[in-house]
Amino acid sequence: MNFKNFSLITITLVMIMVLSFSAAAQEKLVVNTYTSDPAPRKAMKELVAKYEEMNPDVDVQLNITAHEDFKQAIRIWLTSDNPPDVFSWFAGNRAAYFVEKGLVMDISDVWKEENFYEKFPKAFKSISVFNDKAYFLPHNYYWWSVFYRESIFKEYGLKEPQTWEELLEVGETLKANGITPFAIGTKFRWTAAAWFDYLNLRINGADFHKDLMAGKIPFTDERVAEVFKKWKYLIENDFFVENAAAYSWQEGLRFLSNGDAAMYLMGQFILDATSEEVSKDLNFFRFPILDKSVPVAEDLPTDGFMVPAKAPHPELAKDFIAFLGSVEGQRLFAEDLGRLVTNKNMPAEVYDKLTLKGREMIDNTDKLAQFYDRDMDPELADKTMNSLMAFWYSPEDYRNIMKEMEAHRQNFIND
Repeated sequence: MNFKNFSLITITLVMIMVLSFSAAAQEKLVVNTYTSDPAPRKAMKELVAKYEEMNPDVDVQLNITAHEDFKQAIRIWLTSDNPPDVFSWFAGNRAAYFVEKGLVMDISDVWKEENFYEKFPKAFKSISVFNDKAYFLPHNYYWWSVFYRESIFKEYGLKEPQTWEELLEVGETLKANGITPFAIGTKFRWTAAAWFDYLNLRINGADFHKDLMAGKIPFTDERVAEVFKKWKYLIENDFFVENAAAYSWQEGLRFLSNGDAAMYLMGQFILDATSEEVSKDLNFFRFPILDKSVPVAEDLPTDGFMVPAKAPHPELAKDFIAFLGSVEGQRLFAEDLGRLVTNKNMPAEVYDKLTLKGREMIDNTDKLAQFYDRDMDPELADKTMNSLMAFWYSPEDYRNIMKEMEAHRQNFIND
């Protein structure tokens, strides 16, 4: 045999062996997520690439599924004998469901080793820890608050209200000058649900709210009546734009944009839905306090990650979870997507002025809820949100509406 050809064959065989050995030496980590929109998809891919760069002996298989399809598939994956090692999910009640079913792994050791109890704002413990064990890794979130036009407040000498009484005073001043206090569009019912959330959180507190959302407390409880009474006052005293059900939340935004309304209870994403001119004129304040003895809670829809109980590579999964909770594991979502992330050590300069104000508000929050239809069973949420819309049209009928909501709860319990 020609020596040159023999050498080439030998070298080729050696390279194949080396590559095969290298591939065999790599550990595989399977991660399933619902980050299917273009920007989050790109950020998630780059996040995985960063982890692989830091851990060259790990090959991450990232599977991205459309949001609604993911929510159906995850229950199948978690009960199968071959689940992913890590999956993205929602905090709070939806995470608690998998905990109660024994489908996810206790990651308290990661929380302790990485000191996430100190690195994350204290309120995140309330949506991640169940029965004193951590099961959820909160990663990124957006905040809710009352957004308002600074120019309108300045024109009428108004200050950000901190109490219910101050909010009512602001509203009366605005109405006296021909401006509707609140913009809203309830064509899609969740905007109305936000008002129920916040009034209940302020009057009865986060623990009561979570139990109510979980179906553990009757909707006919007198404490729920107090929520409707406060809300009824606002509706009957023209604190909201007329014919709200005719508008989507974006269409309702036009009242804020053109100055016909001054405030809007909405999530952070409102900043992306307005013109640049209006966005620069927007500021926000925490939903006012109704009872100083009630711990301050906020609606804070939070996305994060969990580890299946049957994860094929549990130690590797926990290492990836530790990475996701680090500054490096969250930087891309903060810088590229403009998301607020949970690690308090993320440099402040990553955020713009308003987002930084949002982070500071959450740093000084006691407890968290997710949102009406995230904290409640989807079918029960759907039916009771119809009841909330009935209340919007007939606030004086709130007692019968409470009974209707309770009937839905009873059906949910019996099913």
